[in-house]
Amino acid sequence: MTREITGWHVLTGFIMAFGVIIAVNLTLAYQAVHTFPGLEVDNSYVASQTFDADRDAQVALGWDVSATIHGDRLALRILEQGRPIAPVIESAIFGRATSVQRDQTPDFKFDGAALVATVADGGGGNWNLRIKARSADGTLFQQRIVVKVLP
Repeated sequence: MTREITGWHVLTGFIMAFGVIIAVNLTLAYQAVHTFPGLEVDNSYVASQTFDADRDAQVALGWDVSATIHGDRLALRILEQGRPIAPVIESAIFGRATSVQRDQTPDFKFDGAALVATVADGGGGNWNLRIKARSADGTLFQQRIVVKVLP
């Protein structure tokens, strides 16, 4: 038995198809706004005026910076000419790359080889450490470091 497709059937299909599209778009828009971690700088134009000089000063420090996490132990290694150093950490935020919901502020202590801190175990995945450190000569070093998760 075949049924005739009427205008009401076409209208219902049309509304359902576009309803799904609109629902998906609204869900994605909500997630984008809800998980947005915020701005890196308040005014990008002002920040751009000193970017090259700031970057050159940071590169001139010659620091080799890396971070690892094993369990709940976060280790930040800053090497200057191959030797570990412990600059003043002005700020540090440990968290996911795409969300600020689980951000933590580690309290680093220098153990002779690295700056270490205990953080809530976040498990695997993509973790970042955003630091601002001050060198002995007063140069501000700021960088976002991808944290390597050790097994």
